[in-house]
Amino acid sequence: MEQLSLLHGDVISAIIALKAQAGLDLQIIGSGNLIQTLQAASLIDEYNVWTFPVLLGQGKRLFSAAAKPSALRLVRSQVSTSGVVMSTYVPDGDVRPGSFLSTEPSQKELARRKKMANEAW
Repeated sequence: MEQLSLLHGDVISAIIALKAQAGLDLQIIGSGNLIQTLQAASLIDEYNVWTFPVLLGQGKRLFSAAAKPSALRLVRSQVSTSGVVMSTYVPDGDVRPGSFLSTEPSQKELARRKKMANEAW
């Protein structure tokens, strides 16, 4: 049976105390405000993000512009039969600058460049 705890006082101190106890994992489900507080204090060990294949327009941001920049590492993902992508990330230190550029162009890119050169004015 799950044990529910109502937190009182300073939430950071309360979560640190709960994490120090033996027992089941602590989970946050649907609390955009609490997740931002815990992320800023580096108290989140794992992020479970479910991406649903729908576009609904504007919504509430999970992380505010003031969120502490940090890298995440994908540790597992799964796609449901309805197309929901269930991804699990863990904190992975500071954000490291990088690029999506490949050092060598792919065969498809080389063919595209050749085609563009042949079609040049």
